[in-house]
Amino acid sequence: MANESVEINEGRDLTAWNGIRVAITGGTSGLGLALVRMLLDHGAKVAFIARNRDRVEHLMRERSDAHGITGDVSQKDDIYSIAIQILGQLGGLDVLINNASSLGPAPLAPLADTNCEDFELALRTNVLGPFRLTKALLGALAASAREGGRPLVVNISSDAAISVYPNWGAYGASKAALHHLSGIWNAELASQGIQVISLDPGDMDTPLHAVAVPDADTTALKRPEDAARELITKIANLILTAQEVGQ
Repeated sequence: MANESVEINEGRDLTAWNGIRVAITGGTSGLGLALVRMLLDHGAKVAFIARNRDRVEHLMRERSDAHGITGDVSQKDDIYSIAIQILGQLGGLDVLINNASSLGPAPLAPLADTNCEDFELALRTNVLGPFRLTKALLGALAASAREGGRPLVVNISSDAAISVYPNWGAYGASKAALHHLSGIWNAELASQGIQVISLDPGDMDTPLHAVAVPDADTTALKRPEDAARELITKIANLILTAQEVGQ
């Protein structure tokens, strides 16, 4: 499975994004917002999903070339509506970025002090949401492959998926599940030409991190814009490499 060790090649031509149809969850804040703006600037067709209707509408006013969808990936009943709107607005799908995340308890707490409902929210948002949305969009991703595309699902992970951090139990366990899920999806979908990867963007100065670590030194954190630039370069490299291998 391709993962966070993927090498960045800044020399790759990011015009590879021209016309690529991309859906991004958690698209109105932090990394998701930076990805929406940057991918649009690189010529991608972008649909973004977020829970807060006011934020969705605000971003659509800022970027008239973006397609906004109000929905909550942690809610099973929202998934098919989100998927239908993505396909209706983009006319298909080439890249799905499962970025929306939940910490679970906020502020962070030891597992022994974590409410079951908070743990469940982390699992619904960070594991079941990406699983359900990916599953709902598999047909469109397979169609992209049949049309000569190199469809890709990118699950945004964390070093907490690999390393043990006290008080990050719900988040870490859910991200570990997402990371492993990505590898299994990738192995199972390879025959259909669909690649699934897990990428860790690093510690960023985002609203989610501010809730998790209120007293963090933000100067030591990565800007979401820098993380987004690294991620889209990595993804472009993967798409272009897959195209070259398929030629």
